[in-house]
Amino acid sequence: MNVAITIARYLLGLVFTVFGLNFFFNFLPPPDFGERAMSLFGALAGSGYLMQVEKLVEIVAGVLLLAGRYVPLALTLLAPLVVNIVLFHAFLAPEGLPVAILVLVLELFLAWAYRDAFQGVLQASARPRLGTPSA
Repeated sequence: MNVAITIARYLLGLVFTVFGLNFFFNFLPPPDFGERAMSLFGALAGSGYLMQVEKLVEIVAGVLLLAGRYVPLALTLLAPLVVNIVLFHAFLAPEGLPVAILVLVLELFLAWAYRDAFQGVLQASARPRLGTPSA
């Protein structure tokens, strides 16, 4: 199982690092998605900051996954991006849906593998810790 987790971590990290860097350095040809999808990209890029922030988050999270450091944090940062990637391809660019589903499967598999790190986040009645932490 450790091998599968490592492979999934490297694959997901590589996807987000490469596509995040591609936004800034344009070493891959741009996809030809269609008018509606490109209109959305144009609006996001036209904001002047949103795509840059998203791609920086992708690069940071991808590098964290590749390095095997702060993996639960990287998965948390990527979760809303993965949801949007899947929805984007489901509604606007279905030709990319198989890759989007692969990314979703990798994200969910890794979240399950690191589920112990998310225990506190998934508590319905979490309480704050008051005072100083015990040594």
